[in-house]
Amino acid sequence: MRYISTRGQAPALAFEDVMLTGLAPDGGLYVPETLPRFSAGQMRAWAKLDYADLAATIMQPFVEGFLAEDELRAITRETYAGFRHPAVAPLVQLGHNEWLLELFHGPTLAFKDFALQLLGRLLDVSLARRHQRVVVLGATSGDTGSAAIEGCRRCANVDIFILHPHQRVSEVQRRQMTTVLGDNIHNIAVQGNFDDCQEMVKQSFSDQSFLPEGRRLVAVNSINWARIMAQIVYYFHAALALGAPERAVSFSVPTGNFGDIYAGYLARRMGLPVRQLVIATNANDILHRFMSSSRYGKSALAHTLSPSMDIVISSNFERALFEFYGRDAAALADLMNRFRSSEVEVPATVIAAARAEFTSFSVDDAMTCATIAGVYEESEYLLDPHSAIGVRAARECRDDPAVPMVTLATAHPAKFPEAIARAGVAREPALPHYMADLFERPERCAVLPHEVREVQDFIRGRMA
Repeated sequence: MRYISTRGQAPALAFEDVMLTGLAPDGGLYVPETLPRFSAGQMRAWAKLDYADLAATIMQPFVEGFLAEDELRAITRETYAGFRHPAVAPLVQLGHNEWLLELFHGPTLAFKDFALQLLGRLLDVSLARRHQRVVVLGATSGDTGSAAIEGCRRCANVDIFILHPHQRVSEVQRRQMTTVLGDNIHNIAVQGNFDDCQEMVKQSFSDQSFLPEGRRLVAVNSINWARIMAQIVYYFHAALALGAPERAVSFSVPTGNFGDIYAGYLARRMGLPVRQLVIATNANDILHRFMSSSRYGKSALAHTLSPSMDIVISSNFERALFEFYGRDAAALADLMNRFRSSEVEVPATVIAAARAEFTSFSVDDAMTCATIAGVYEESEYLLDPHSAIGVRAARECRDDPAVPMVTLATAHPAKFPEAIARAGVAREPALPHYMADLFERPERCAVLPHEVREVQDFIRGRMA
């Protein structure tokens, strides 16, 4: 399988090169040239597979030429053996045909473990074969950083630098990053917001001359195709458990950078019978405004109780726009260039294509708290604020109660005690026992201004 850039001016690459490249040199994102399509018969046969074997089966076409089937299966089995629930991604019923898919049983209590535990192992294989050492550089709004550090901390050929917005992630999220003290791990708190961090990462990928000779950057944000690939799997896993392919299933997805719900969109295109895909946003609602008005434009960042979704620009949405534009890379590149400086009007054909695939709903902090409190009152189930946004959007947008609606529960509530307290729930969310001493562990982090050169100088200085 080969991968092409959404902006059409970069060479097509195989999986391994795409994984190591991240952002395409023309500024676009890599997508598969073609998607595998699975039959109903194939999906029926998969119902007996455990999560690790299902993951290897679904991802194999994407890694063709890099890993043989038995090699990939060994990696997925090792990856998901480290999750702390035997089902890996268990379903919990909230109401009639209403479900939560718990994606927080990995080592850092967030859905991003599914992809980043895998990516670390894939990088190890690739870099050992190539006899290379690389620099992993990423930006996080809260969860990606700790998952990336946990996934790459044992990689023999990786130095990892994670940027997060200073004092704008939860204390648990920060400590999950800054208390990991390996020699190859570096945390940088940037005096800005997530989009500032993300922009500095993109600038650094565009010009890597600040690195020592022989080093290159690798992306761990969801712009890296390997992360999207891994996230496709749990849509199939949930739908098969609820009766697919004989019945359709709907999904509501707490959405920040768009990678998670984009994986659901790909699962549908690969043959999974998905009725609805609900984009659930917080007050940072660029995607909901796009779906509602056909205009695509930035707004001021709002700091909310769901900080992992405090993102002004949903980078992965470019991948979906590429499809909605009929893969017209030149038209998309023109749109993205204009979008950098102003709000843009999207053609009617494009918005129609988007509305055929997605519905959306925006949930503010008051609604988030009301949903946390309401669900706890109904069932004594404690939602984190991001998952609460997903549940509220699912209930608002659901078009057929006969179709199972699955909300992706993206994080453990213990990561966001402030939101739980604001919701008025008396129960204090406790960290799992293996993380009980988190607040006692020493931290290491550099606080730097929002200046790309200072960040790059810091990275170069730690590479000497």
